[in-house]
Formats: sequence, structure tokens, C-alpha cells
Amino acid sequence: MVTLESLHTDCRYFRGHVPCKPHKQHGVHCQDCPYYERIEQRILIIKLGAIGDVIRTTPLLHRLKAEYPHSAIYWLTYSPLVVPKIVDHVLKFTPEDVVRLQQTEFDLLINLDKDAEACALANSISAKEKKGFVFRNGIPWPANEQAMDKYLTGLFDDLSRVNQKSYLQELFEICGYEFAGEKYILDNFSGSYQWPLDRTKKVIGLNTGCGGRWKSRLWAEENWISLAQQLLLKGYQVLLLGGPEEHEKNLRLAQASRAAYLGHFPLQQFISEMDQCDLVVTAVTMAMHIAIGLGKKLVLFNNTFNRNEFEMYGLGEILEPEFECDCYYAAECPNNCMQYIYVKRVLTACERLLPQTSHAGD
Repeated sequence: MVTLESLHTDCRYFRGHVPCKPHKQHGVHCQDCPYYERIEQRILIIKLGAIGDVIRTTPLLHRLKAEYPHSAIYWLTYSPLVVPKIVDHVLKFTPEDVVRLQQTEFDLLINLDKDAEACALANSISAKEKKGFVFRNGIPWPANEQAMDKYLTGLFDDLSRVNQKSYLQELFEICGYEFAGEKYILDNFSGSYQWPLDRTKKVIGLNTGCGGRWKSRLWAEENWISLAQQLLLKGYQVLLLGGPEEHEKNLRLAQASRAAYLGHFPLQQFISEMDQCDLVVTAVTMAMHIAIGLGKKLVLFNNTFNRNEFEMYGLGEILEPEFECDCYYAAECPNNCMQYIYVKRVLTACERLLPQTSHAGD
């Protein structure tokens, strides 16, 4: 006989408002169900952020899954498409999902955003332990001692400049772990799309944008044209990458250089397009994190950030201007210091990372 007392409400498959998957497939009831899988902890990650920030947070899942193998992991984000499938519940920042979280008791809450809405929400959700950032007297504040360093480097540029830790080292420390090279987790959407590319040649993707906020990271169009032309002469296939903001520019670049440009696409399709590349050249932007997540060789332009922030996993090189500039975390650079990243340096780095003797997929 089925009673409320016989229900396994702590089972991974129990949903409460509709039949569970084992019942639909096998007709079983809770009291004699061989598929019962008890949830021992509930963990919430709040990482709203930009798409790239969400992607570079995914290495934390390796440690959480190892530490709490019988947990249910929830993730609240603005970018659900890049949250890995191993997350049990992917939620959006909507009133419906926020109410749901506020009525759930968590064992561990990890808020890795210092935005006011994320910190305020972290305050309003019940959890036995909180790590990262919360709200205190109307301002973001460290929830635990391990979050203090990351909090302070976000307040003072001089502390940020001398920081020697990568973002992932800081992220793991906030959670009480030591970063040990855990990789990004990113679906490449393999087989979902077809691309008209010559797979007998090595493909180098040139991501020509940098996001609307950081104009200081823009590389001049004449540089992209020159780099594309020289790569084509050396036998590489060159593919221009970008979103809607780069569309008109990429059309111009394609016409001037004869590089391929296939258009701009929704996120999943863009990830698949990037997966066709053997190497990607990009400034610090979403494409950088996608390239790392896909395990691609990478030439990274950096001028406004502390280079120690980036975990490259041995995939590539960071190129910075040959010019002493003070545009640290600046939206615009008064010196246009990106002009001091010379095409010849970029070309040499591409050839070093992706010699013509290697084959696609190596």
C-alpha cells in the first residue's frame, strides 16, 4: 500500500508533482524500488555572470562531485546553455526559480558573484554553510574567511596587480580546496551542425571582437587583415569568428583578406563552429573560455588584466603590448596600446603552436 510515509522524497528521481522516471519506465513504487538513489546533500552554486565566467567556473564541479558523490547540485545562472549536464538542476534568475530556491534547504551554498542581486539572494536562501559572497548592510561581503582575498583584490587595483594566483586558484580557495588542474567542462555539440571547411588544412579561428564593454582590447582591422593574409599564404585555413556586433566588420575583413566568414550564430552553434578550429586567436572574451573548454590551441591578447588571472592549461601563449601602459581594467585605452601587439609576433606564435606538420584533431 502506498502511503505518504512510504515515499522516498530524498530520492534523486522523486519529483513530487509528477511520476518519477523509474515509475514511468518500470511501474515501481517507492517502498520496493530498486532504483532508489538517496540524496545526501543539496548544493547550490550561484554564478550568474557572463557566459565566459560561467564556463570558467565549471572545473569546480570535479571537486564537488568527488567530495559529495551523493549530492544534488543546483546552479543558478543567466547562461544555462553552458552549464554542464552533470548538474542536476539548472535554474535561471527568474521569480519562479528564485522562489523555488528560497523554499529549499541546502547543505552548502556557494555564491561566486559579488553583484548585489546575487549576494542579496544568497542571504535569502537557507543553507547550513555559505561560501563566497553575501550581503551585509546593503553591500557585498565575504561569506567565509577564504573569500577575503578575492574580495579585496576586487576593491583595490594595486592589490589586484600584484596578485599571483589564477582565477581558478582563487575560486577553489574560496570553496576550501586547492586547484589541481581540473579542466573546464563544456559540451562541443558535436554532430549537431555541418560546416563547409577544408579539413585537409589546419584551421585557425580569428575572433575579432572583445565584447561591447571593453573597447580597450580591440585590435585594429588592418592587423586582422594582415594576419589572415599571411596565414593563408602559409597554407592555413582562416576562419573569422564573432557575434552580431562583429558581423559588419567580419564581412569587411573577409572581403579584404579572403578569409572564410560563415556568419554569426546562436551560442550552441557558435561553440560547434569554434570546435572546427585547431587554434584560436582572441582577446580576453567569451571565445577565450570556449576555446579553453574545447581544448583548442590559443593565442590570447591581453592588455588590461593581470596575466596571472588566466589558467591556460598549457594550450597557448599570452601576448601583451610592447608598450608600458596604465589601462588596467579600463574600458578604453588612451594610448591604444593594442597597436603594440605586432602582427609578426602573432604569426610567429600561431606557427609555433600549430606547425604545418601536425594534423587536424592532434
